[in-house]
Formats: sequence, structure tokens, C-alpha cells
Amino acid sequence: MGKVVIMDHPLIQHKIGYIRRKSTGTKDFRETVGEIAMLICFEATRSLELQDVEIETPIAKTTAKELKGKKMAIVPILRAGLGMVDGMLTLIPTAKVGHIGLYRDPDTLKPVEYYCKLPKDCSEREVFVVDPMLATGGSSVAAIEMLKHHGCKNIHFMCIIAAPEGIKALTAAHPDVDVYVGAVDDHLNENGYIVPGLGDAGDRIFGTK
Repeated sequence: MGKVVIMDHPLIQHKIGYIRRKSTGTKDFRETVGEIAMLICFEATRSLELQDVEIETPIAKTTAKELKGKKMAIVPILRAGLGMVDGMLTLIPTAKVGHIGLYRDPDTLKPVEYYCKLPKDCSEREVFVVDPMLATGGSSVAAIEMLKHHGCKNIHFMCIIAAPEGIKALTAAHPDVDVYVGAVDDHLNENGYIVPGLGDAGDRIFGTK
């Protein structure tokens, strides 16, 4: 069974408070989203397996630790998820990056797929799906379903802000997926936006509104 981890690290909470402010401009918003993604990634990779390896330091031979076998993939949900990729690649630069394109139908609030490009060996990788906001859960549920259809088994989901409704929907649909959340907000409004939230993450990352 997967787990839901709510981040309580002071740096994460401080930075989330900063990007919530409507006065925070595009450049600072984008950079801070990357920093938050890096910090959440640090926690989300805590359970990765290690193995012993023999090395030689300038002083002596010794046994060190390195990540065991499993390769990693980062799969942002377009377009807002792109804002989290660079921060994660800072920590795991050898990870492959896939992309899943979904948009939310404004009338039904249901996700509509328009793009999917994954690494050829994605099914053999530890996959981290990223999206700054987990609102209704529709997009994340659909994205993970697509990954499972491509044979992926080791899937984790990372977001910065979630609504309780989104967490409930995601864990109900995919109880085997670990979920890492920066902060859980109060509720969704009638338009499906997280309250108090931070507005439209994609628009704020790319300066399109």
C-alpha cells in the first residue's frame, strides 16, 4: 500500500508561503517552485535502496554506499509540472524525463489527454510524477493510469499544494502509489480551484496571465 507524506520541513513551509503571495513575480515564483521541488524530492527519495560498493579514497580502500540498480524517471504533467523538473534534476541528474499532457475540461472538470512521451524503458524505472497542484485529482489519476498502461509499477506522485478532495481521489484510484505533498489546503471552490491555494500554477510559472 502507498503512503501519503505531508511535508513539515520549515524551509518547505516558508517557501510555499512565499509562492502563495499574489505579489510574488514570475521569476521568483518559478525559481521557488524549483527549490520546493528539490526539497520534496529529497524526502521522496528517502526510501530508495542502497548497495555497498568498494572504492578507494586518497587515503585508503573502503566500502561506500550507492543507489541500488533502479533507474529513475521524472514525468511532469504538462504544463505546470515542468516547473518542478529542473529542481529534481539537480538532485538526480541521470534521471530520464517523460511528459504527459492533460488539460482540464472547464465544463466537466475531467482530464483530457493530448500528449504522452515516455522513456522507452520507463516500465523498468522508479517513476516520479510531478504536478504543483493536486486539486480534483483527475489529472493525476489519469496520468498514473497512463503510466500503468505502459507497464510502470514503481510510481510516486509529488505535488506542492493539495486539496483534501484530490488526495482522496488519488489514493482511492491508486492505493499503491506513494504521495508526497508540500501542504494540504482547506477545500476546492466551485471552479475546482484550491482554496486558499496560489492561483493557476502554470500561468504563474510561465507568466501567461
